[in-house]
Amino acid sequence: MHLDRVMSILETVAIAGRAVTAPEVQAATGLPRPTCYRLLQSMAEQRLLDEPDPGRYLVGERLVRLALMGQSDVDVCQAAAPALRAAADRFGEAVFLSRYRNKGVEIIHVETPGDATRSYVHPGLGVRPMHACSCSKVIAAFAEDGFRDEILAGPMRSYTPNTKQDPEALRAEFALIRQEGFAECVEEIELGVSSVAAPVRVGNIGATFSVGATGPVRRFTPSRRAEIGAGLCLLAGQVAQALQIHGRH
Repeated sequence: MHLDRVMSILETVAIAGRAVTAPEVQAATGLPRPTCYRLLQSMAEQRLLDEPDPGRYLVGERLVRLALMGQSDVDVCQAAAPALRAAADRFGEAVFLSRYRNKGVEIIHVETPGDATRSYVHPGLGVRPMHACSCSKVIAAFAEDGFRDEILAGPMRSYTPNTKQDPEALRAEFALIRQEGFAECVEEIELGVSSVAAPVRVGNIGATFSVGATGPVRRFTPSRRAEIGAGLCLLAGQVAQALQIHGRH
């Protein structure tokens, strides 16, 4: 591929703001018809462009994901904070944003309930184990099979008696997470503490971020975790939209 021609096509498709046809791209770029059509096909194969309908093209999910990964923590947190803050008040629990990078997941931002009389569990910032934290497990569950296999084949430290270390048990849990849409951590890292997390997904390509809530197990009953999980799935959609909008500016 010639990079200047690829960029010309990407700019044309992005500016359109809708699915565009090959003739429209060719007319806008001025590229020779065979060259334009060949590049469109190659770019679609590499997921730089998506083809929702035959012969019509949008900016690809892979490219959008790369753009999101390039945003700084400061920009990401600024974009997500309003939705996280509202969720913390709604749940009455600490709500956090996590990010995947360097084959690990890190909590990068936390919002706490505005009610000063409300007790809550602050999850803290920093890297979380891939096999024992809701924010990590939910990203792993929606990742490619090879990435999950690396986690299951690697060392899995025990933090509490509830930490799962059996690969097959974790594989089954990943499948359940994909089915339910959110992950749970019940005293797997710290006794008395539970968390729930949902993936922040852009299209159908994995999850680069996750949103979660943490609290004491006495409040995080099974029914309450399911309720919060459903709420986090909605929150994840809001955060995904905020990140995409922020990334365009």
